[in-house]
Amino acid sequence: MPTNKYEPVDAKPVKSFFVEMLTRDIDLVDAILDLLDNCVDGILRQRKDSSGEKPYEGFNAKITFDENSFSISDNCGGIPWDMHEYAFRMGKDPKDREGDLPTVGVYGIGMKRAIFKIGKQCLISTRNQDDCYEVEITPKWILEEPDNWSLPVYESSQPDKEEGTTIVIDELNESIAIHFGKENENFTRELTEKVRTHYAFILDKGFEVEINGERVVAKPTRLIFNETENIEGTDTAIRPYIYQTENDGVKVFLSVGFTRPIPSQQDVNDEQEEKKYSSMDAGWTIICNDRAVLYCDRTELTGWGEAGVPRYHTQFIAISGIVEFQSNDASKLPTTTTKRGIDASSSLYLQVKNRMREGMQVFTDYTNKWKGNAIESKEHIDSGKPYTLDEIKETTENLKLNSVRAGLRGRRFNPDLPFPKPKKSTKRQIAYRKDIDDIQIVQSHLFNDKEVSPSKVGEECFDVILEEAQQ
Repeated sequence: MPTNKYEPVDAKPVKSFFVEMLTRDIDLVDAILDLLDNCVDGILRQRKDSSGEKPYEGFNAKITFDENSFSISDNCGGIPWDMHEYAFRMGKDPKDREGDLPTVGVYGIGMKRAIFKIGKQCLISTRNQDDCYEVEITPKWILEEPDNWSLPVYESSQPDKEEGTTIVIDELNESIAIHFGKENENFTRELTEKVRTHYAFILDKGFEVEINGERVVAKPTRLIFNETENIEGTDTAIRPYIYQTENDGVKVFLSVGFTRPIPSQQDVNDEQEEKKYSSMDAGWTIICNDRAVLYCDRTELTGWGEAGVPRYHTQFIAISGIVEFQSNDASKLPTTTTKRGIDASSSLYLQVKNRMREGMQVFTDYTNKWKGNAIESKEHIDSGKPYTLDEIKETTENLKLNSVRAGLRGRRFNPDLPFPKPKKSTKRQIAYRKDIDDIQIVQSHLFNDKEVSPSKVGEECFDVILEEAQQ
């Protein structure tokens, strides 16, 4: 057997390159939301259950930043010592995934990527039961040879700290320091709005978030639901389209409907001038394990402009939908690696998307049929109440859902919406045939134009006689 004169190639990654590439494709706001995700995951490890009306009550996270530093602290249970290896490792071994908790993390890079995105120096202090320790990341560690991936661990300097985690990042990256500066209030508003919308369901369930001392108020999507018959006493009423199913350990609940009355032409004009109505609250919100990974999307990604559904237009400004995916195995959720987007190639999502389009058509058709009669339609919509997703779920138990056997099987409620009654026509057609020479004589008598059609001549004859008869 011939000997191999070649030695194995060293393919270990260079840490600085790894860090740079890891952070390149994630937005700063999304990186901070990754840190909030870790807080919520800590609550789930404490509670083991996110069901119930207020499962996150009593837990909080506080975010503070300026041009010099960033910190996030929580009381969400800390990082157990038996988790420390894969909590701080660059990537997660599939066998270490928390398969019994409804988290969203799959790849084990969220916290580390967020830290490197923000700065070069970091101290992570955590306490879980009797374990109280600190882990430090320094600029020197990032530049060290790739063989040394170990991070130093110390006993905590704050042994009396409540169970939770505090992350303090210094030596901010230059661009991040600019974002965090006092003169850049836009970033604070952007971050606050993202937490209000993407964490709306968790905030509604009791979790509290502060950003630079200001508590964030949830902004959940609410759909109009009329549990009783409509104002005309018929069986029709404004209710959302609903679909629910369970597939391979993933529960899916979908609801789409109206958030407000359909706009009049003036409302559409106002929206274009950024006045009364706003498209910002229209479209689809996708939730994975209580966290919104897509908010108010109005593109083909969520079915607009596909398979008979019109492209989004301001006339559809009142239509919103919510799809909720729940699973204890985060790898089965149709999310991207940043956890702030949808994997459009996911087989599960593609099948659910068919129901999203079906539901949208119900409400785009309604909007088109009531176009020009927004005032009467408003009476129907105003007779209902805005329901949160959880309230819709509760009410669904009293609705008759039909089985769906085509495609992804499940159960569906297709609402019977009130449509405008066709107005009875008071007009009748008069038709008769006359010689063309006689028609031309009458044509010359009534008009100076030889190109006038015979039908127009007949219509004018009727109008002349009608006027005489009415005198």
